Amino acid sequence: MIGGMSAQPRFTSADDCARYLAEKLGSHLRVAAPLGLGKPHGLLNALYYLTAADATRSLTLYTALSLVRPRPRPGLEARFLQPFLDRHFGSEAEDPEYAVDQQRNALPGNVAVHEFYLQSGALLHAARAQRDYISQNYTHVARDLAGQGINLLVQLVARRETAAGVRYSLSCNPDLTLDFLEESKRAGQARPLCVAVVHPALPYLTGHAEVAADFFDVELAPSQSPRLFAVPRQPVRLAEHALGLHASALVRDGGCLQVGIGALSDALVHALGLRQQDNAAWRRGLEALDGEGRTRALAGRLGGLDPFRVGLYGASEMVMDGFVHLARAGILKRRSWDNLALERAAAEGRLHPDTPGGHYLRGAFFLGSRELYEWIAATEATDPDAIDMGPVSNVNQLYGDHQALAALQRRGARFFNTCMMATLLGAAVSDGLEDGQVVSGVGGQYNFVAMAHELPDGRSVLMLRATREAGGATHTNIRWSYGHVTIPRHLRDLVVTEYGVADLRGKSDSECIEAMLAICDARFLDALAAEAKAHGKLAPGFAIPEAWRRHRPEYLREALRPLRDEGRLPDFPLGSDFTAVEQRLLPALEWLKTSASHWRGRLTLLRALYRPGAERDGEAEALDRMALAAPGNLAERLQRRLLQAALRRAV
Repeated sequence: MIGGMSAQPRFTSADDCARYLAEKLGSHLRVAAPLGLGKPHGLLNALYYLTAADATRSLTLYTALSLVRPRPRPGLEARFLQPFLDRHFGSEAEDPEYAVDQQRNALPGNVAVHEFYLQSGALLHAARAQRDYISQNYTHVARDLAGQGINLLVQLVARRETAAGVRYSLSCNPDLTLDFLEESKRAGQARPLCVAVVHPALPYLTGHAEVAADFFDVELAPSQSPRLFAVPRQPVRLAEHALGLHASALVRDGGCLQVGIGALSDALVHALGLRQQDNAAWRRGLEALDGEGRTRALAGRLGGLDPFRVGLYGASEMVMDGFVHLARAGILKRRSWDNLALERAAAEGRLHPDTPGGHYLRGAFFLGSRELYEWIAATEATDPDAIDMGPVSNVNQLYGDHQALAALQRRGARFFNTCMMATLLGAAVSDGLEDGQVVSGVGGQYNFVAMAHELPDGRSVLMLRATREAGGATHTNIRWSYGHVTIPRHLRDLVVTEYGVADLRGKSDSECIEAMLAICDARFLDALAAEAKAHGKLAPGFAIPEAWRRHRPEYLREALRPLRDEGRLPDFPLGSDFTAVEQRLLPALEWLKTSASHWRGRLTLLRALYRPGAERDGEAEALDRMALAAPGNLAERLQRRLLQAALRRAV
């Protein structure tokens, strides 16, 4: 422990800090930690090890989204991923060990972890994690947490020395900390001991995220800190680009935008950039996809086909990489003020453009690439009003003292979220399976869907791929029914797939079914329509229009070929963390993985081993990257042959 300018104890060692906290708080720790980036892995690991080594102690952790690096399987996957992981995360990277043990079903009996949102798919069939999962709306977490007897709150922060003394920024995670402490006070609960864990690379944000030195009781400033966790950017496939083109026509100039993370969101952001910066090409792509003109008709009513003049205001629970690109494209620029009179003047066009204090992006937490973190820090330095990170109670709901202002700020709102499946009657499956297994969590999705229905001109837009591949077969993601739903059918609104947009708001059940059939993959149309008719929900004489039967992958490829050939629909539209050689390897490895998952694919692999085809350009560099240029044993020769077959066949 060391002294300092502030009165609270200060540490440079996570182990020393953990021992101090254990001695001060006793043998039963009930800990709250932020989701995602704001979780201090080093301190949590020290507390975890201390508890695991002493059966008289217990640790109960309340958190969400515990970020763990991928653990590649031996073979080609490890040859590809391990060098990338070492480069991307660094040798000093630290995983939260409780999360690693959860995945292995090896969590000690005196440790419990309750999460309201899981890293997608990471804890399927992890027994303790599934049993201890808490299903909550994001905005209800602070309220529920206030009754759990929390005695310790730990959080990664940014620190600044000022003339008036030390200041801290909650930076990436003001989302629940502020709400939780307020709810605890309201409930008459004792304030937990609050620990600031300083990370020198975390962007220092002012506004609602900034707190005084006495906000925290203890400071841990490790002598060395690992790199901030950065999410590797994933490729965007052609179907996702098609979906993004449709979705981007629903956004209204001067409106408000919420968007999440993942390939579908990246495709939407890229399409919005294309609409702004190359409008003629964007229109060509949309027209090629939208043969019946359904999306363009909706654009005339709900969104637009022109570039953005006024621009968009971002109000998103998660600030992700897409907002960087929207700002650079001149789209994210409509400012809002936390003053009702000023906001009314802005909405009516009466506010002077030089009026200070307005922000164009409000979020509850941020997570993404290092480029995102650098952009946030640079924006704060040059335009400190631009980004406001604040409590999730402000971002994800309208209720409370800020309702009139929040509704006005969110005028023309389009809340984009993704789901795994949807039903013909408009319900959405986003977070779990019908056997009860949790894939991720509700998070804020229900919040935004409900808010869209409360705002006079707000709309909820759920995006999903029309199909998925599993077990060597193609399955539809649009179902007649499913045994679990995240968003009930009475909140149905806009649904987008690669084949178009279904406007379900205010529609009868039969109209809803027809609208959903219009955006299905054609291979499943007849069976879905027959099922709806069998249940009396679709007229017996309903006939599927011939135009819908074009909705197949080959139709998308042909429609978007010109834009693809012109380089306007790249695999990594928001940038890539992979090298050029690694980007060439990705589809080949994906083909191998898919083929190996079913017997037909394994037969294809066997044939490819014997007849791998002609050598492709760049093959030598790819083999070298995988350390298979000169195989030293039979296993390596087999891996080399498989990789050659994949490189020569993958498109």
